[in-house]
Amino acid sequence: MADTTTLMELPSVEEIIKNPAFATQTWELEPHQSGLLPVAAGRGGPLDISWEVHGDGPVKLILVGGLGFLKAGYQRQTSYFGHVHGSTFSVLICDNRGVGGSSKPLMRYSTSEMALDILEVVDHLGWTSPRQLHVCGVSMGGMIAQELAHAAPERISSLSLISTAAKIENTTSFTENMVNRITMLLPKSPDRSIQYAAGAIFPPTYLAEPDGAVVPDESIPRCKIPAGGYGKFRNNYERFAAQEIAKQQNKAGFTKKGFLLQLIAAGWHHKSPAQLKEIGDKIGRERILVLHGTEDRMISAPHGRKLIEYIQPGQGMIVEGLGHGAIVERTEWFNHLLESTCLSGEKLSGR
Repeated sequence: MADTTTLMELPSVEEIIKNPAFATQTWELEPHQSGLLPVAAGRGGPLDISWEVHGDGPVKLILVGGLGFLKAGYQRQTSYFGHVHGSTFSVLICDNRGVGGSSKPLMRYSTSEMALDILEVVDHLGWTSPRQLHVCGVSMGGMIAQELAHAAPERISSLSLISTAAKIENTTSFTENMVNRITMLLPKSPDRSIQYAAGAIFPPTYLAEPDGAVVPDESIPRCKIPAGGYGKFRNNYERFAAQEIAKQQNKAGFTKKGFLLQLIAAGWHHKSPAQLKEIGDKIGRERILVLHGTEDRMISAPHGRKLIEYIQPGQGMIVEGLGHGAIVERTEWFNHLLESTCLSGEKLSGR
């Protein structure tokens, strides 16, 4: 994605919107439960958190969204765990404060406060038994997951930290760091903005490959199938771009204010080596997965290596060639890995 010629060959936003598949890029997965819960009374609130539960099984899985991440961003996991395997899993997805259907108050956000928001939703659902919660967070969602685990370690059955960090550090040369910061802050056209994000999240080889999404069909329970079915794009870049365009078109759900407030929260996130060791001690290292890719240009691989060093998880994986978006880049492999981690946590908990 850094190659200018490659960038110029990519389809424009206008071309992607005209693709018939654009209208079906978000899957209509019907939740088993949903709501808008007032939280954070006494913590600067109240504010509302939009939430859904997919599936009605006994294994309680929480998928924690990252920066600017809407609930639909987890649709490949929601479909698999909450619909295909909905008799086994109950999957909670939330819009964090600042995005989607949740409130977007102008105040200081933090990953610890966002973790408490989710815990209030979990309490509302009655998921309050010891060792009941399987928590998975990607990117900033992994930071929130760390805070959730630190706040309530006795409630965690398994913890999966994906493409995340204990704190954001500079792992490049001074020159490269300055170029990256300037590039991030420069105003961009919609086309350039999406191209830049795609290049930071995914390896170029993945983006060029044919659209690898396994779209829902009539076999998926509680999923509305549009006339003509869910469409396919020519390649993975086009599907990612379509989802980014749709998110940015959602003017009420995705705002610059909310995004920046979440960005500040992610930038200030910090868990010390002692705190990470404490998480490992109290939860049990055999219940923890840390996963990072060597081709992650959003949060570089040294961040994952440090998490592994300090937590010493039962599963510590630095995967060659993997980018920042494992949940879509290697969906089937990731879903099976997360499923195995959850079921191992259930077994360790005597269920």
